[in-house]
Amino acid sequence: MTTHAPFDLVSIGRIGVDIYPLQDGLGLEDVETFGKYLGGSAANVAVAGARHGLRSAVITATGDDAFGRYLHRELTRLRVDNRYVATVPELNTPVTFCEIFPPDDFPLYFYRDPIAPDLMLDGDSLDLEAISDAGIYWSTVTGLSRDPSRSAHHVAWEARGRAPRTILDLDYRPMFWTSAQEASAEVGKALEQVTIAIGNKEECEVAVGETEPDRAADALLERGLELAVVKQGPKGVLAKTRDERVEVPPYFVDVINGLGAGDSFGGAFCHGLLQGWGLEKILRFANVAGAIVASRRECSTAMPTTAEVETILKELD
Repeated sequence: MTTHAPFDLVSIGRIGVDIYPLQDGLGLEDVETFGKYLGGSAANVAVAGARHGLRSAVITATGDDAFGRYLHRELTRLRVDNRYVATVPELNTPVTFCEIFPPDDFPLYFYRDPIAPDLMLDGDSLDLEAISDAGIYWSTVTGLSRDPSRSAHHVAWEARGRAPRTILDLDYRPMFWTSAQEASAEVGKALEQVTIAIGNKEECEVAVGETEPDRAADALLERGLELAVVKQGPKGVLAKTRDERVEVPPYFVDVINGLGAGDSFGGAFCHGLLQGWGLEKILRFANVAGAIVASRRECSTAMPTTAEVETILKELD
């Protein structure tokens, strides 16, 4: 049972160490220098939210090793509560490498075998009161790829009872699944438990079989969601409720590494949602927040503050 004030944002899912090259345009075999950063989508979203002043926590797990200790420490430094970060002694903390070929090619290499600690989350160990009371509860599709994490997600959703601001990030990574068909089936079950879904066109195809943005959003709403958000890359972002359709253009930057943009978008989206902003303002704010991270090398430590985003929005007005 929790004894603290409710969190603004609780995310569940992937964490790891990003080992990113400090040299662009080279394959890993030729890269000589790397930077080390906290990574993993769920952890990044929690960090992004914390940068906007949200009281954030992440539910995840690391190995009992040096990288695990680094992640626990880094979450605290970045103002994310790490009380729900478990340790799985027999597993290694995952690492992720990427290659950087701006503006649009960033191959990822995940080292999560035989299974990542964050996929060992179990329903019995969850603080269901913290999940139920959170202003926003954020999950990702990756967490549905293996048990016991898959079952734990459903335990959490059942406790939350499809409350408002229960978000599913459609974050589909084919390397974590045996097939796209398996992913589609599991995402279909998850959509019955959440109220908001966010994804790009390819992720929407896995979720509901549609890539055209309006049809994809409509198909998500037909699953009982309150809000569907379809990210369109250089064409901006579309969001729909049953009564409203909003589409905003992109904010263009010189891209260095696009890998953290979606997580920055997510944390900024959560901030706007909790502020009670209108949908257009939320999307414009989140779009700029995502673009800022795309203009930087790393993910977690690149997340912008509210003031940084607002400065750009004022320039655009």
